[in-house]
Amino acid sequence: MSDQPLASTLGALRASGYPDRTVKQEIAANATARLRAGEPLVDGLVGFDQTVLPALETALLAGHDLILLGERGQAKSRIIRSLVTLLDEAVPIVAGSEVNDHPFHPFTPAARRLVDERGDDTPIEWIGRDQRYAEKLATPDIAVADLVGDVDPIKVAEGRYLGDDETIHFGLIPRHNRGIIALNELPDLAERIQVALLNVMEERDVQVRGYSLRLPLDLMVVTTANPEDYTNRGRIITPLKDRFGSEIRTHYPLSIDHEVDVMVAEAVLPDSPPIPAVVVPTFMAEVLAAFTRSLRMAAEVNQRSGVSVRFSTGNYETLAASAVRRAVRTGEESAVARPSDLPAVIAASMGKIEFESFEEGREVEIMTRLMKRSILEVFRRRVRGADVAGLLDAFETGLEVTTGDLVSGRELMGQMDRIPGLAAVLAGLDVEESPAMAAAAVELCLEGLHLSRRLDRHESDIGYTYVQG
Repeated sequence: MSDQPLASTLGALRASGYPDRTVKQEIAANATARLRAGEPLVDGLVGFDQTVLPALETALLAGHDLILLGERGQAKSRIIRSLVTLLDEAVPIVAGSEVNDHPFHPFTPAARRLVDERGDDTPIEWIGRDQRYAEKLATPDIAVADLVGDVDPIKVAEGRYLGDDETIHFGLIPRHNRGIIALNELPDLAERIQVALLNVMEERDVQVRGYSLRLPLDLMVVTTANPEDYTNRGRIITPLKDRFGSEIRTHYPLSIDHEVDVMVAEAVLPDSPPIPAVVVPTFMAEVLAAFTRSLRMAAEVNQRSGVSVRFSTGNYETLAASAVRRAVRTGEESAVARPSDLPAVIAASMGKIEFESFEEGREVEIMTRLMKRSILEVFRRRVRGADVAGLLDAFETGLEVTTGDLVSGRELMGQMDRIPGLAAVLAGLDVEESPAMAAAAVELCLEGLHLSRRLDRHESDIGYTYVQG
């Protein structure tokens, strides 16, 4: 937007040199400017740089309607909503238009009549980005009237004929003309409604209660779908599939690092006084990421429902909250997440995963097994090469270490005084010298050694006791 005053009449708009372009041309131009400046089209995406983003950039530059295919929690909604930022800050419409008539190309009878009567003195209004974006969750109960429109009985009662196109009360799509329409879960839309959408996207000819209505709408249509619905059950009518210029497939994070980055970016941790400062060590975030990835590959889990990144993010928040609980109960100054907080994660996430029907009753067992596998994976990767002989020798001479979700870091470390080589093990996990951070690293080492069958672990009144086997 320039600093010049916005035109208030049709004549002033023409004199200003306002570009006459479609919404897709507008988005392509703004996307081009952003890419040329080295700015991302979508903020906050992780791991999509070589996969999703190139396809999205190409589709927008081509001016295509889009369909995003992906499981739940794959940033489809974030991508769609980010497209709003590629619209101009404000665009002109004929004053009072219900369907955002372009002043240069009005198509509703009221707008055409106003332009014919007033000419260059036709009043102009400006609308912002938010008024040009609509998002709708597709459900089977949606009617044509909701999306396109219907006869308005009040207008008929005022004296208009049913055949008069001014009796129409416009629906969601026409009211966001010259903008972006987003339909989530498109396969859930009834086929007869998909036919109406087909006409809106291509033929621009819509029938409302037998009355044929010509709607030369200027829109970008963006939809989402689950790949199974889209490709297997075939619930999107074939002609409608053909109207989408580009199909973009999303995916879950492809690496542990990307999963961790998403968790850290999306999680909202408790931080209001008097809550202690929260720290989630990187190796604990890696355990959660490995746990999520294990669930995505597990045969016991119904993979059709997916394991969302929201699952990882929620687990990250639960892990942090369990650490806060311990800090509050034990008086620690900082809340540092430890492996003893992981049972709280399993308990909180049980209802978020859909297991295969033949695994009923074994959910806790399965998740506990996968969590142990994740701990062992991170332990082997992070502590590889570290000399743990001094730690094992201490257990050989009778050392016993008891820990739990309510054992403070200082209390835990007080049980492990003067163990040769412990500092080197902690250095391999890149932790600070504070008792709470050291306790988190020690717990990971103890649990990793137990899962490697080099230490035994017995349940105690306050948690677990590690001893030499």
